[in-house]
Amino acid sequence: MEILEISNLSLSINGSHILNNLSVKFEKGLVHAVVGPNGAGKTTLGFAVMGIEGYTEYTGDILYKGESLASMNIYERAKKGITLAWQEPARFEGLTVENFIKSSIKNKGRDVVEDALEKVGMNPDEYMLRAVDKGLSGGERKKIELASILAMETELVILDEPDSGIDVASLQNIFSAIKFLKSNGSTVILITHSLEVLKRAEHAFLLCHGTIIAEGSINKISKYFGGKCIPCDHKNIPEE
Repeated sequence: MEILEISNLSLSINGSHILNNLSVKFEKGLVHAVVGPNGAGKTTLGFAVMGIEGYTEYTGDILYKGESLASMNIYERAKKGITLAWQEPARFEGLTVENFIKSSIKNKGRDVVEDALEKVGMNPDEYMLRAVDKGLSGGERKKIELASILAMETELVILDEPDSGIDVASLQNIFSAIKFLKSNGSTVILITHSLEVLKRAEHAFLLCHGTIIAEGSINKISKYFGGKCIPCDHKNIPEE
């Protein structure tokens, strides 16, 4: 059963066609990956699903658990159980890590925050009272954002380049978090350029010029990383 169905989705930004009549279904409870070249529309797809400002003037439809998201803003979509982790997480001057995570998990205690931080390899005693600002590296902020998602226990999680800015030692923490999300019942969509991240998925899609040109097993889609292309009849000529 699919949790997310995208039907004939097209989106232009500043006159450029980014998504072109894209149709795809994401099955509930699986870890999916969306791969493809720079400019293919991967992040745009995630932003459109989340309802990010500037990415909602699309044609076609996005159905979440059978319900159209077309009339819903980002906050309403979040309440429905959709969340997105940014490739470059935001900074919040003066907001502590503890309060940042607590802001998304009302009626849950400090122990939930500590547990989430530990799951992404961060010592709560070291990080709880630190500010989510420039004093933290991009990789640290990314892990903190992922910890907040773990604490939320949300149904659909979109991770945009989850390994971006992450050092090799921390990468296994990210992969463990992805595994935990699945075991906890979440559907995960990994937007990635990385073969190592792709390997953590169970099903994958190849996106090119704003449309899905291939889908299937990880072994099938991983061929993209070897030859940087999968044979198809797509001319990859952007529209004017």
